[in-house]
Amino acid sequence: MILDVETPHGLARAHLHPVPRPKASLVLGHGAGGGITAPDLVVAKDAAREQGLSVALVEQPYRVAGRRAPAPAAALDAAWTIVIAQLLAGELSGVPLVVGGRSLGARVACRTQTALGAVGVLCLAFPLTPPRRSGSAPAQSRLSELDAVSAPTLVVQGTRDPFGMPPATAGRTVIEVAGNHSLRTGLRDVRAAVQAWLGALVVELIASPHHVVT
Repeated sequence: MILDVETPHGLARAHLHPVPRPKASLVLGHGAGGGITAPDLVVAKDAAREQGLSVALVEQPYRVAGRRAPAPAAALDAAWTIVIAQLLAGELSGVPLVVGGRSLGARVACRTQTALGAVGVLCLAFPLTPPRRSGSAPAQSRLSELDAVSAPTLVVQGTRDPFGMPPATAGRTVIEVAGNHSLRTGLRDVRAAVQAWLGALVVELIASPHHVVT
């Protein structure tokens, strides 16, 4: 099922993968130059559905328009928020919301988690610190985006990711898997990590009915 959503920054598109009687929903965004068919997004989608979550994979307007260069952060966040608001009013209504994505999509999810009221954030290959280019100053860390999240967070990161490894905290679980930023060589472990974390989160949500989004 595909849902097209008009935003001030162009047409966005949500690819819906519902399950019967969902316990929660998971909305995932893609990386900067890639799309929703990235292998880690696919295995995360499958793992979530096995745990009883309906899933939506969201294409940002720049990707729907056929461009590879991402829009500015404010435009990404605005389009993402509009898409999710429409999903929560319709296809994903009545259940708790988990947001996430790979790389750039994970950053968008972190920045918008509080405003959307998401009860969890799933980050695949979070781009912590861009690799330093020859002759340039060290890039600024994006750790503050992770630290701003107020809900339980899972980060699945390749052990050889050139963007580095985020630290774990009381509310943030960090799972290292074999591979680099693409996570392609550690997909079995990616799936297992997502499945276990979402399963535990769903159990917590069922035990705490006040978390349910209506």
